Amino acid sequence: MSFSILKQIGDAQKKKAVVDVRSGDTVKVTQKIKEGEKFRLQTFEGVVIRVDRKESHTARIVVRKVTSGVGVEKSYLIHSPLVEKIEITKRSKVRRNNLKYLRDRSGKSARLASKDFDRAAVNDVKEVEVVEEPAEAPAKEADVDKAAEAETPAEA
Repeated sequence: MSFSILKQIGDAQKKKAVVDVRSGDTVKVTQKIKEGEKFRLQTFEGVVIRVDRKESHTARIVVRKVTSGVGVEKSYLIHSPLVEKIEITKRSKVRRNNLKYLRDRSGKSARLASKDFDRAAVNDVKEVEVVEEPAEAPAKEADVDKAAEAETPAEA
């Protein structure tokens, strides 16, 4: 198969609109969990320590939190149908994409300096409809007649 066909299939699987998640963000990820025949929603709140392939349909984030002194990391595919929503609660100033150094730290040294951001605007994700215009607009009949007259020599 050619790459363009694979890209079309991948793009068809993408969600229309997703939140712009970056490393250092504190997020709440709501995920569907199937138990037997029923689905329930489960939230996981933590710091994004890694963002991979942001523009791809396989984009994923790794979220880390410390629970009862034990570090827990989960990886989420952003475009997965099981991920209901991602909400950014805090944004921090970081200078790298992979924050794996946070694994070795605890207490105050594991804190990230927060920065101001518009929480409502960042989390307000609306599906944008893409309207494609036709490649060539059909010419109007009046324009065709004028062009035909210009090409033929005028009779005197």
